[in-house]
Amino acid sequence: MQAQLAVWFAWVIMNPGLVALWGLGTVAFIVLGAWAAKVAVVRMPSNYFLPESRMPRRLETPGHYALHLLKNLLGLAILAAGVIMLFTPGPGILAMLAGLSLLDFPGKRQSELWLVSRPQVIKQIQRMRRRAGRPPLELP
Repeated sequence: MQAQLAVWFAWVIMNPGLVALWGLGTVAFIVLGAWAAKVAVVRMPSNYFLPESRMPRRLETPGHYALHLLKNLLGLAILAAGVIMLFTPGPGILAMLAGLSLLDFPGKRQSELWLVSRPQVIKQIQRMRRRAGRPPLELP
């Protein structure tokens, strides 16, 4: 264990530029993830979690497929930022919720409802929406 730690410290000492770049990238990732989470939560329709708000979507043209792919890639990036923010400063659970809302996968609705039904999560979401002048989220 000590030998591995010594190797790690030697690498850090030999690569200060990469370490600084890694640090800056981490800070940028956290800031952008927190911003994206707030935007997604505030712009979410208040009836997003109600069953009657779900409408089936059709992918008809290559443009629709490209937008669908971009939306899912953005969702993955925000979800990853949320996971990182669980261990670093930032609204990790809110970012994860924002990322999940952009992704399309089986069981998505149940995952979102489970996450948003946590008392601390819904409290933070409602506070963010109130500050932005948006109506509170309606839950089933």
